[in-house]
Amino acid sequence: MGLIAIAAATAIPAFTVWLPNYRLRTAANDLYANMQLAKAGAVRDRNTWAVRFDTTNNSYQILSDDGEPDTDPADWWDGDEVVEKTVGLSNYGSGIAFGHGNATSPIGSTFDDGVTYPVPENVATFNPRGTCNAGYVYLENSKNNTFAVGSLSSGAVRMRRWSGGAWE
Repeated sequence: MGLIAIAAATAIPAFTVWLPNYRLRTAANDLYANMQLAKAGAVRDRNTWAVRFDTTNNSYQILSDDGEPDTDPADWWDGDEVVEKTVGLSNYGSGIAFGHGNATSPIGSTFDDGVTYPVPENVATFNPRGTCNAGYVYLENSKNNTFAVGSLSSGAVRMRRWSGGAWE
């Protein structure tokens, strides 16, 4: 019984440090995979797909264009998109949110509200060629650790971790 108590006493503090980082890494990996899903869907369907980030509600959606002619052909974003998937950051446990945690240097020019995709604001848009508007999404946990997931204008999706002094 004493050995179990000693083992528990040493394991619980390590677990409380490990769990928030595990949740953050899982959320970042899933965001990376969902951005790849949007890119692949756009190429496969020969249509526009997007990932829309809602920083107010700590969630994001994967959207595809409905394929119908839009009122403005230059702007597919007209509100009648198909929601393919919705992901709430709360699904990963407490403490996961949009934000840059202890990262002091953004990838690019700013951290913004945790999402740096431009017009339409907070939307990563993949076209049928697989290219995308450039930007990053920053995710943080309760320990202020940070991951950045984003895309280059070439359509390449990247994930980076703040190591305390630089992005890795």
